[in-house]
Amino acid sequence: MNSKNRINNVGEGVDIEIPDTAHQISSDSWFQAAFVLTTSINSAYVLGYSGTVMVPLGWIGGVVGLILATAISLYANTLVAKLHEFGGKRHIRYRDLAGFIYGRKAYCLTWVLQYVNLFMINCGFIILAGSALKAVYVLFRDDHAMKLPHFIAIAGLICAVFAIGIPHLSALGIWLAVSTILSLIYIVVAIVLSVKDGVKAPSRDYEIQGSPLSKLFTITGAAATLVFVFNTGMLPEIQATVKQPVVKNMMKALYFQFTVGVLPMFAVVFIGYWAYGSSTSPYLLNNVNGPLWVKALANISAILQSVISLHVSFSSRKELCVSQSVLTQFL
Repeated sequence: MNSKNRINNVGEGVDIEIPDTAHQISSDSWFQAAFVLTTSINSAYVLGYSGTVMVPLGWIGGVVGLILATAISLYANTLVAKLHEFGGKRHIRYRDLAGFIYGRKAYCLTWVLQYVNLFMINCGFIILAGSALKAVYVLFRDDHAMKLPHFIAIAGLICAVFAIGIPHLSALGIWLAVSTILSLIYIVVAIVLSVKDGVKAPSRDYEIQGSPLSKLFTITGAAATLVFVFNTGMLPEIQATVKQPVVKNMMKALYFQFTVGVLPMFAVVFIGYWAYGSSTSPYLLNNVNGPLWVKALANISAILQSVISLHVSFSSRKELCVSQSVLTQFL
């Protein structure tokens, strides 16, 4: 494969330079990109925001924080999306854009930071899937014969097998629809059971708990969580798969993500906190009461959705060798 290719930028009649990549370029509709972004923010992580964001910040801080995070993330993402075609090149990775503007050091630094970020996201998905797997196990056998690390190892193996079978982002295809259905299952179950519990429960305590020092740490943690709520760590890589006109279509995907896409997340976060107050668990499905099979279904859906969502960030690792060859441009 050549280190660079050139394609015609439809609508402007100019050639746009495209770096070598393991992903397919300009092959997907804006709607598919929108669902990649939407399923990412509505991953099983949303089951934790009631406990990790709302409990430390309370109603005012939590609501204002989430709204500000939404607005700031939309603004930042639109800026990056509009720089996708800049200087006669398509910057299909964060590090490509950083290297083009600031040079070799910025390219290397961005490359390292992006992979650290994606590594942490991947670890989080594996731990989350393992926690959901353990929750299913506990529903049927509470003998503590298997510990959380065992379930995390099983979840990691499942994630690795799935990622190996999907060569690039565009290959997700039907799996995006599956991911959406799985997300709806655990979100609807969490909302319905939370409302049921909230209506029956006595008045809840919404006070921020703990000493001044512990509050400082939990509020700092909640603020850090808000920063990463909408962080895919791969916006240019996702945009690279979008058909021309790439900037216009990516803007459609972003507007979809930050309007329709955020509604399920807001609903489950706010309703979960309303139902359980300061006692809300970092994993909402641990709080809800309902039929055994319904809770099992929700947890299994969370496991499977985490496996699919992880692939969005994991797929970038398949570009490692490509990135190493591209790095020689800046040396």
